[in-house]
Amino acid sequence: MDSFSITTFGKSLFPQSQPWYISILVALGLFGVLRASLQTVAVLAQIFLLPGTSLKKFGAKKGGGAWAVVTGASDGIGKEFALQLAKAGFNVLLVARNAALLNALGVEIESAYGVKTAVHTIDFSKNSEGAYAALAAELGSLEIGVLVNNVGKSHAMPAYLVDTPLDEMTDIVAINVNATLRVTHAVLPGMVQRRRGLILNIGSFAGAVPSPMLATYSGTKAFLATFSAALHEEMRGKGVLVEHVNTYFVVSKLSKIRRASALIPTPKTYVRAVLGKIGLACGAGFSGRPATSTPFWTHALMDYGMTLIGLPSVFVSYTHGLHKSIRRRALKKQEKRA
Repeated sequence: MDSFSITTFGKSLFPQSQPWYISILVALGLFGVLRASLQTVAVLAQIFLLPGTSLKKFGAKKGGGAWAVVTGASDGIGKEFALQLAKAGFNVLLVARNAALLNALGVEIESAYGVKTAVHTIDFSKNSEGAYAALAAELGSLEIGVLVNNVGKSHAMPAYLVDTPLDEMTDIVAINVNATLRVTHAVLPGMVQRRRGLILNIGSFAGAVPSPMLATYSGTKAFLATFSAALHEEMRGKGVLVEHVNTYFVVSKLSKIRRASALIPTPKTYVRAVLGKIGLACGAGFSGRPATSTPFWTHALMDYGMTLIGLPSVFVSYTHGLHKSIRRRALKKQEKRA
């Protein structure tokens, strides 16, 4: 039997009479199917079976260990990160612009979990050097084990760039890009010195699929994915894990969605999935996006399915149509209120 003759159930899979290049093409096809099958098994194992890295590696312990810093902590996903990180054993620094909400959350956390909390108010949209200096000074005084860059802003409604208010675009870039850079830059030296740290950058599917009518927001989230991948490589071997968390819709004020479903979890359910899958790519596995994780199970299946299908232009076109529809409904609501 020659090198291309494989027998299955008494018959040759590659008949010796056919041209050699046909045998090679069949072999390549079988290899592709096998590779895709193994990748799918690996992705499903990460989504449904394997646990992520324990938060204890980053300083969590009962009674309050290292500090966790959460930006945009006053509501939604940010508030839930603060609650669950406190429950895991971190002291928590709550960062946002609404002092009343942060103080109330701090009282809730301390009474429920017996850890320390601190509040720092800042309006990231202002890009104030003085405000950033004050925040950096406080961050430098703490032993920080976890940073959650959660603060973010989207558009009031989908709109073409030519119709988007300039101040809205400016705020989105200041909050989604500059705040992430400045806070990370302030926290990172201490993590590197201690050789211990976790940085979670909360991203969006809009960063993976260019989103017409949310062009500025989409661009800032694409930046977040690239920034996270670059920083992850810089921190390799230094004890600091950087992860870009790819997020579909979650019930929140930002998404303007109030009702949960299998595809749209509550913040509590979503954050539990994120913290339970630290270090695992899950649905972003084999997508070619380093340091990205899509941990919530339905988001993960959607992300991996999009990777297998390919055809990014189709998803861009679908998103464009979806945003046209959302804008029409939003404008009708405005007319009724007027």
